[in-house]
Amino acid sequence: MSTSATINIVSPAQFDRGTAQTPGCERHAAIAPELNIASAIWGGLFEVGPGSQTGVHHHGEQETIAYVLSGICEIRWGERGETVAKAMAGDFIHVPALLLHMEINPSKQEPFRWIVVRSTAMPIVINLPDEAWPTLPVRS
Repeated sequence: MSTSATINIVSPAQFDRGTAQTPGCERHAAIAPELNIASAIWGGLFEVGPGSQTGVHHHGEQETIAYVLSGICEIRWGERGETVAKAMAGDFIHVPALLLHMEINPSKQEPFRWIVVRSTAMPIVINLPDEAWPTLPVRS
């Protein structure tokens, strides 16, 4: 048993806003090396504003688990964004490694917010060009 181990408590004012981003969203690191926390996993917050959507992206070899704190999100995935599901407050989401996806906020009033945990300490974000998928309408 190590006596040098410690518990870290990170308040929102301490979150690192300099983490990897995708157009249309904000990611804020809460558990990350940039915050001097040695961990095998990464944790943070993810938000997409009202009526916005992210670009098409994937997270390389990382798996992602997210818990929806608030709002409703439409998630599209597949080679052309052909598969669609909705997630809402209280839902858990699993995104497999290398899966192309995007998140869409169909609400014109409320953002959606997730708690996100990734399977490695450093987040991987690989953004694709806007032309990667055809323009897809936001579903309500």
